[in-house]
Amino acid sequence: MAQRQQRRWGTAVVAGLVAGVCAGAAGCAGPGVGVEDDRAADPVETLRRAADALVAAGSSKARTSMEMATGGTRVTIRGEGVYDYRRQLGRLKVVLPQDPAGTTEHRPIMELLAPGALFMKNRGAGVPADKWVRVDTATLSDGNLVTGGATDPYAAAEVLRGTRSATYVGRSELAGTEVRHYRGTADLAVAAKGASVGGRDALGAAAKGFATAQVPFDVYLDDEGRIRKVRHRFSFVNGRQKEAVAVASTTLLYDFGLPVDVRLPASADIYAGRIAEE
Repeated sequence: MAQRQQRRWGTAVVAGLVAGVCAGAAGCAGPGVGVEDDRAADPVETLRRAADALVAAGSSKARTSMEMATGGTRVTIRGEGVYDYRRQLGRLKVVLPQDPAGTTEHRPIMELLAPGALFMKNRGAGVPADKWVRVDTATLSDGNLVTGGATDPYAAAEVLRGTRSATYVGRSELAGTEVRHYRGTADLAVAAKGASVGGRDALGAAAKGFATAQVPFDVYLDDEGRIRKVRHRFSFVNGRQKEAVAVASTTLLYDFGLPVDVRLPASADIYAGRIAEE
């Protein structure tokens, strides 16, 4: 029963994020072509190790942007927060755009990210304002790469463990930091096999749930191999309208090594009632 409720919740979140809202889109690109060092010589292996470099860094701040396009409507959802890569715990504040008429303000959604779980507060759907909803990410057809409106920063990195092909584009600068730009394609099924214990089931669900397990990406690494920016392009089928939905998820990571204190909600603060369909 709880598992069916979680699946309905995940579907409701995706449908609610996509329907009836418009916003502009932003792209990214990095100039430069060249061959430099071992990272450039073997981009596939370099990218498969990018998640390990984040664990070595310990923590960072994160900014996210998720653009969805379906039926001529484009939605942009933004988030900001912190992440502890060693504990795989994060906290994000996710902001939805206004309705097309500009009359409805959406309260920011507070999200806590943990191995195998997503906690959401202020999401509506009949949930009391002071309660959290817990979702098992392995029960979501996208493994929470899309459902929460922001891709979990560590999950974004672990997608690169499934890198099948990649090319080194060249050096560029991002927010004052020298970075190397790579472009390639990852396979979610391969990523799931190489992922951490906490992320394996969720990525496995995404490999089966998306329209294709192949994920094109652009990623920028600093000289320590840490992800500074990664942009994935996902594709899934909206369960209600049966329309293909294109999603571009961008994650920016910065201020590595800062103290991060993420505490998961107590059981008494987690909503156990019925979640309304949106």
